[in-house]
Amino acid sequence: MEFGWTPVQQRRYDEALAAARAAFPRQDRGGDAWHESGPFGKEGWQALGALGALGASVPTQYGGRGLGALDTARLFEAVGRGSADSGVVFAAAAHLFAAAMPIAEFGSPAVRERLLPRLCSGDLVAANAMTEPEAGSDVSQLATTATRTEGGYLLNGTKSFVSNGPVADVLVTYASTDPAAGHLGLTAFVVDAHSAGVLTGQPFAKLGMTSCPASQIEFRDCFVPDGAVLGAPGQGGAVFQHSMTWERTCLFALFLGVQDELVDRAVAHARRRRQFGKRLAEFQSVSDRIVDMKLRVEGARLLLYRACWAIDTGERAVLASALSKLAASQAAVASATDAVLLFGGRGYTREEGVEAALRDAVGGLIFSGTSDIQRQLAAVELGL
Repeated sequence: MEFGWTPVQQRRYDEALAAARAAFPRQDRGGDAWHESGPFGKEGWQALGALGALGASVPTQYGGRGLGALDTARLFEAVGRGSADSGVVFAAAAHLFAAAMPIAEFGSPAVRERLLPRLCSGDLVAANAMTEPEAGSDVSQLATTATRTEGGYLLNGTKSFVSNGPVADVLVTYASTDPAAGHLGLTAFVVDAHSAGVLTGQPFAKLGMTSCPASQIEFRDCFVPDGAVLGAPGQGGAVFQHSMTWERTCLFALFLGVQDELVDRAVAHARRRRQFGKRLAEFQSVSDRIVDMKLRVEGARLLLYRACWAIDTGERAVLASALSKLAASQAAVASATDAVLLFGGRGYTREEGVEAALRDAVGGLIFSGTSDIQRQLAAVELGL
């Protein structure tokens, strides 16, 4: 068992960390505060493309880095740690794992060649449109339909929470081509978001991840050609599960990076801040809290790396991925809460920025399958 990084892997991490800090710097308040903005701009998005985050796991022949799951997760750790804006890193992860990867794995050669280089560079923004008003975790109940017509399909239905939706150029979406077949009747499509029949709603006001805009997407007799099918008709469930395995594992590496940054800031604060004539670090309740933060991130990291190893070796990754997602998301919320408490009143104010890490972390308990869903997946894998 090997726990070290090769010089190439370490250099990749260091370069991504430095690039993220340069592209998404902390606000000028002593270098401490998290940045929070509206939807990301083209310059920032292309900066993510340049450092490899938008195409890390996409094959090199299509403009990606060709990295495996472990190296991809390590890259997102660096970007999550270095960026002051977790929302834009989340947007990049959603773009890559839930949209670009299904295209890379299941798209036709023509679709791959047309879209993937521009997705990897940041010329295009992609979004995954799966969740519906009455179908969140239960993907077998999708109401969106794809009706056969000459040369393709007509899409009709509403997707209720589409990350990157308001700024997307490309949509990976799922619809029922055989309602009687349940999840076996789902088909995956790649859709031009600017096509006739695609209606994009206004961005939602959210608790966190504010720089990753999300909205409703409605399809009204939106024509998609046969070449837009990902995989084969009826294979949509497999396409979606493939993308979720990547997302539930590698996306949450960004939260490991955020937690690493919080631990560093908590240590610095505890050593610098004095109360009752002593440094905060000298109070055992404070040092214990920081140790707990470190314990959580290191435990989640090992589970996440284990899940990445399963993906890279072709092992069934459902259990490892579910446990990894569960641990990383819960650790992110608990450690961000501890950071707010450690910083006290300063931690509660937006000027300091620590509270933004907590607000951003809460969504991790919901997206990519809630914590309850991860436990259910793990239970099934255990034979319960």
